[in-house]
Amino acid sequence: MSDEIAKTQLFPEDEPDSAVDLSDFRPEDIVNLLVFWALAGVVFLQFFTRYALNNSIGWTEEIARYLLIGVGFLGSIIATRKNTHIAVQFFYRYLSVNVGRALSTLVDLGNIAFYAAATWICIKLAMRTRQYMAVVDLPKSIVYWVVVAGFVGMTIYAVLVALKHWRQGYSDLTQPTGAIKTTD
Repeated sequence: MSDEIAKTQLFPEDEPDSAVDLSDFRPEDIVNLLVFWALAGVVFLQFFTRYALNNSIGWTEEIARYLLIGVGFLGSIIATRKNTHIAVQFFYRYLSVNVGRALSTLVDLGNIAFYAAATWICIKLAMRTRQYMAVVDLPKSIVYWVVVAGFVGMTIYAVLVALKHWRQGYSDLTQPTGAIKTTD
């Protein structure tokens, strides 16, 4: 009996694979995945040319930096959609239901206000930027427009998440995922 247990612990690949759930896969996920793989390709090219060929390609470091910015802000759209940005939930356990709901509504409104303000600021910055990238002859405003796209997506999904929280009567802050909802 103990040999069977040891075998299952040593060889987990013998267990059947679970089904892959792609129901929450959206177009912005594909865009972010493409930018991520472009980043991986550029970083590999940089590594290979620097250490294997001992002759680094100059543009790879700058482009990798800009692609990393894109992955960060486009990935934040996904985190906003799934409502998985970090938050402190500790104090909500000790608040009354009404106070918890009011505070979580303020958090949702604060998220929307922050993302909308950041969108506006980035639009102004992108429109004023006239510089070109150091190594590649492309305008730096491209990077800022990607950031704008990220903040626009975050703003849209923050509004949708706030509406969802308002309709269901609670948020993940007041009732974390997996908690049992009780009706009074």
